[in-house]
Amino acid sequence: MQYTSKILMRKWREFWTSKDHKEIKGASLIPADNTVLFTTAGMQPLIPYLLGQPHPLGKRLFDIQPCLRTNDIDEVGDNRHHTMFFMLGNWSIGDYFKKEAITWSYEYLTDPKWLNIDPAKLAVTVFEGDDTVPRDTTSAELWEKCGIPKERIYFCPRSDNWWEIGGGIGPCGPDTEIFYDTGKPACSDTCGPQCDCGKWVEIWNNVFMEFNVPHAGAQLEKLPQQNVDTGMGLERIEAVLNGYDSTFRNECFKRPIEILETLSNKKFDFENEFGKYFCIISDHIRASVFLLGDIQPTTPGNVGQGYILRRLIRRAVNCARKLEFDPKELVKVADAYVQYYKEDFENFATVEKFILDEIAKEIEKFEKAIEGGIREFNRITESMKSGDMIDGKTAFHLFDTFGFPLDLTVDLALERGIKVDKAGYDSAFSEHQQKSRDNSGAMFKGGVAEAHSEEEKLALRRLHSATHLMLAALRRIVGDTVEQRGSNITPERLRFDFTCDHKLSKEELTAVENMVNEQINRDLPITCEEMTVDEARASGAIGIFDDKYGDKVKVYTMGDFSKEICGGPHAEHTGELGHFKILKEESSSSGVRRIKAVLE
Repeated sequence: MQYTSKILMRKWREFWTSKDHKEIKGASLIPADNTVLFTTAGMQPLIPYLLGQPHPLGKRLFDIQPCLRTNDIDEVGDNRHHTMFFMLGNWSIGDYFKKEAITWSYEYLTDPKWLNIDPAKLAVTVFEGDDTVPRDTTSAELWEKCGIPKERIYFCPRSDNWWEIGGGIGPCGPDTEIFYDTGKPACSDTCGPQCDCGKWVEIWNNVFMEFNVPHAGAQLEKLPQQNVDTGMGLERIEAVLNGYDSTFRNECFKRPIEILETLSNKKFDFENEFGKYFCIISDHIRASVFLLGDIQPTTPGNVGQGYILRRLIRRAVNCARKLEFDPKELVKVADAYVQYYKEDFENFATVEKFILDEIAKEIEKFEKAIEGGIREFNRITESMKSGDMIDGKTAFHLFDTFGFPLDLTVDLALERGIKVDKAGYDSAFSEHQQKSRDNSGAMFKGGVAEAHSEEEKLALRRLHSATHLMLAALRRIVGDTVEQRGSNITPERLRFDFTCDHKLSKEELTAVENMVNEQINRDLPITCEEMTVDEARASGAIGIFDDKYGDKVKVYTMGDFSKEICGGPHAEHTGELGHFKILKEESSSSGVRRIKAVLE
């Protein structure tokens, strides 16, 4: 049979429901706790529960989570890399452990009722152990009992079979990975799952999360409970089951690629020079649609999530130029994704026009930026002569400031006999990427779990509570169209992004400050209730109703002033907060403003 993503999502739900698991709906692509720029794995919203907090839906959970990883942007263009993808996950929060996880994984993959994969096509890897954690012989024995022969069970080092969150802080543990034999001939006598020749494809990962690193520089410690965290890439398993040579053959990409073939008058084929442009456009426009259609929509901008969205759209525009069609037609590709997914993602139907309009506006802006880039290129090269070279930093400046791709700089320079320092460009680009990674890593400071001391935890609780008061004040003073679009809290300050169509005046900022301080002086009690999403909405609570915490949510109430869904934690009374002061108000992205504030 042909497997589609819709069939596979249905089977995933049916299987884990039969094992007494409860489904948690996929969280926003924008993490609630700001630990990273985007939701990169299904377990991110579950970190508090993996650390010991009880989950409202119980100890057995599963989901289908949209994810986005920025480290793969430059890899997209081959037959398998994506920025946005779906992760199928299931969890045991202090309930079952290795025996059930491995047995059920094998059942789901091989039973004819489910995926019906030939067991002879499977191999697994397990953790070989090191100085801190012993060899995982238990997993190896369990796989052998399921039917995987010893010769297809591989012990691998920490670099291959240990899972941790980016930055190395938080829940972690050894894992066992499951690989599928594509049928390609072995590249050597030692060819195995860890070889990158293409014979073996990883399809599932079971993480046995029983350890934690509480903060940077800390030693590995045992968690209060043993957890299981698994992940299976939907796009990859769909391609494997259908025998496709690429995830871009999957059903969701069929109509978008047909549109690209018509627009470009070219055939999608990995064997020609144009294949990679089809992949980049197909991936980047899909990711853009999901970022714009998210319950917390991202709009193109110059920093953070907005910068990534802008980069995705502009890379797609560059590829449209390579395929020789008008980039404005990319809106048709975006619309194909909206139509395909809106049945499963209800939000798409309500923001369909917004998604397409924002992509069209960004394409138009980029077209104008390219014109500016050409003027800048002409200025840079006006005194140059044949044989001269544009240095790498200048070439990167054209890219970073004007979105001017390197190959366009090279093409224009070639016309004038001018060279371009590509190695210097690569160096400048790598430096930029490192700064971006450092900035993203710094966002880990926003969660209480990452605080180093009780003093820092207390400061985070106070600032978290002050953020609620500030949002309530903004809605009263600026208008109830104000909604949260992002938040980052460190022990020193809060940073809050919100929807607003104008720069706040000095009078508005003073009014917000005064209103927040008035609530602090009232010493309002801060209470928390658990209720269903419908009950929270009916009670007048504000927030992002995307069920990121399950069917039940926590609602924090601050007297008669603020009622908001949130994962917490908070202070107990507003009188604990101190004096609230706004330091800065600025633009974050189109239609989104940013406030930085402190408690003195």
